[in-house]
Amino acid sequence: MASNAQGSHMKALLVEHAAVETLFHSAILHMFHCETTVAKTGKEAVDLFLEGKKFDIVLCEKEMPVMNGLEAVEKIRAIGETDVKIVGVSVDCNAMEAFMSAGADVFVPKPITLDVLSAIIQEIINKKNNAMV
Repeated sequence: MASNAQGSHMKALLVEHAAVETLFHSAILHMFHCETTVAKTGKEAVDLFLEGKKFDIVLCEKEMPVMNGLEAVEKIRAIGETDVKIVGVSVDCNAMEAFMSAGADVFVPKPITLDVLSAIIQEIINKKNNAMV
């Protein structure tokens, strides 16, 4: 797999059904030069992984039609995707425990701030750069 010389090229999967949230989160990810794919349901997200797509980070909303974010996280982990950083996001501040037990790495309450997402993305970039050494 080819990588950017700086190691900052990242592939992000945004699992979100609300158009406004999708635009907002996509804009933030774009600021970090993330190549962003959008899935409107948890099932779409799981299907992308089943098709062999790889991502560095997944931002996954809890409440979605067809398959919710918790189910999607469980299924993504169950198919062996352990290297991807999964960030559970929700307006429900009580969702942290549910996301963590489903297999998420981090929980971030909505609205996601630039500072919080920046720190998470920088951590992934640093990890990728260290892996390339």
